[in-house]
Amino acid sequence: MENRRNLIDSGNWRVKYNAKFTLTFCLLSLAVLLLNMLTGGLINNFFGLSSSLNIIEFYQLISYTLCHADFQHFIGNILLLLMLGPILEEKYGTKLLTLMTLFTAFVTGLLNVLLFDSGIIGASGIVFMFIVLSSVVNMKQKEIPLTFIFIVLIYIGGEVLNSFNADNISQFAHILGGIIGGGLGFLFSRKKV
Repeated sequence: MENRRNLIDSGNWRVKYNAKFTLTFCLLSLAVLLLNMLTGGLINNFFGLSSSLNIIEFYQLISYTLCHADFQHFIGNILLLLMLGPILEEKYGTKLLTLMTLFTAFVTGLLNVLLFDSGIIGASGIVFMFIVLSSVVNMKQKEIPLTFIFIVLIYIGGEVLNSFNADNISQFAHILGGIIGGGLGFLFSRKKV
């Protein structure tokens, strides 16, 4: 305790790589975005999930989450990941949050290939998983947080309504990410992680 107090009192501050998965994911996404811009879109063609997946492109069921159309798309996803990721990593741990993210990406990507004729890019499904998962962080046994209900109504309900619009946004990925986040939150809320 004495050493810690001296470190703060003496003004010796340091930067800590606090949320390993979240920061690594965001930095990888930034690198993919910059490389995509430099190559005129070739990187997104390689890492993005196409509508017709073959066994050689199996990695795309995960890698599409690192791709973004432009800086606006990137910033919209990354800001939410950076806000919620550290809280979730502290609650669930880096390994479990990584597994939850990979599971969400894989299931969303696989169902997108099986059900739709369009490919997808972006971390939006993961963002929605983080949003819903964060609403149950402090859940106790046999209690459903009111914040969880509001999050589901506002975010998921909004995406259901938006699904009737003709745009290039995959509301399916958002909705599925939120559903998986809620399911994982309830599954792991009873366990001390």
